[in-house]
Amino acid sequence: MSRAAVLAGLGSALPERVVTNEQLPATANSTDEWIRTRTGIRQRHFAAPGTATSDLAVEAGRGALKSSGQGGADAVVVATTTPDRPCPATAPFVASRLGLSGAAAFDVAAVCTGFVYALATAAGLIAAEAADRVLVIGADTYSSILNPHDRTTFALFGDGAGAVLLRAGKHGEPGALGAFDLGSDGEGRDLITVRAGGSQQRLAASAGDPDDQYFTMAGREVFRHAVQRMERSVRTALEQAGWRHTDLDRLVCHQANQRILDRLADLLGIDPQRVVSNIALVGNTAAASIPLALHQAHEEGSLHAGQRVLLTAFGGGLTWGSVTLTWPRLAAP
Repeated sequence: MSRAAVLAGLGSALPERVVTNEQLPATANSTDEWIRTRTGIRQRHFAAPGTATSDLAVEAGRGALKSSGQGGADAVVVATTTPDRPCPATAPFVASRLGLSGAAAFDVAAVCTGFVYALATAAGLIAAEAADRVLVIGADTYSSILNPHDRTTFALFGDGAGAVLLRAGKHGEPGALGAFDLGSDGEGRDLITVRAGGSQQRLAASAGDPDDQYFTMAGREVFRHAVQRMERSVRTALEQAGWRHTDLDRLVCHQANQRILDRLADLLGIDPQRVVSNIALVGNTAAASIPLALHQAHEEGSLHAGQRVLLTAFGGGLTWGSVTLTWPRLAAP
C-alpha cells in the first residue's frame, strides 16, 4: 500500500499592520456597514512596503517546522498568486532562507484553491517516495495587486501566510490526508483574474486599460460558482471518505465571504457552529486562508484530536478542491 501524507505541524504569519473597515482609504468608496453586511469582514492585515510574499511564507514555514518536531523537510511547495517575482518561483528562496537548500522547491498557482492543490501535490510526492517530509505553504500579499479604487475587491482581501508540515505515514492514522477531489473550468478564467503581466498582455507593451494590472473579480458570478462547486466537491469528498454530513465535526472552507460559508453550510445541512471562520479578522487571504484558519482554530482549541475535518476551496481558474482528514494530536500552541 502506498504511503500517506500525515499532518504533523502548523504555522502562520500575519503582517503587523491591521486595517479596519473604517481605516480603508476614501478611494475604496466603502463603509463599515456595507462591508460587514455583505462579507462579514471587519478588518484585514496589509503587508508593509518592502515586505514580500516570501517573508510571510518563511515565518509561517518556520512555525510549521518547529511545531512538527520533524527536523526539516525534503521538499517545499508554495501556493501563491503573488510570487516575489514572475521568475523564478518563490519556493526555492523560501527553502533557502529556512535552511533547506537542496530540497525540491516549487510554486503552485491555483489562486484561492492553491493550498488544496499544493496538499495534493505534496501527498503525491510522499506516496511516490520522492520525499518523506514536505512543507506546504499558502502565502499571498494581495494588497500588492488590488486597485484602491475598486470597492468590489479592495475591501475583501488581506495578506498572510499559513503552513503545514506533512510527513510520510500510514493511511487511516490520525492526520492522514484522504482522497482528494480536484477540478477546474477554464471557461471561467475571466471571472477572477489579473489580465496584464503575462505573455498574452505584457505590461511593458500594454495598450489596454491601465487597470488591467490589478486583480478583478465578478462578484455575483463568483458567489454562485463558489457555492455550487464547493458543495459538489464536499459531497464527493464525504462519499470518498465514507462519511455522512452528520459525521463531520469541522468544515474548513476557503475564507472568501461569510455569506458563502453560511450558504454552503445550509445546502450541506451542516450546523454553522461546525464551520470554522476567521474571515472577520483577516479577510480573504487567498491561498493562505485555509492554513491560517486551521492554525487559529488549533490555537483557540476548537480543533481536537479525533475530530473529522474536511477542507474545501474555490478559486480562479476556475479551480476547486476538497480533502478529508481525522485531526491528529499536535503540539500545544
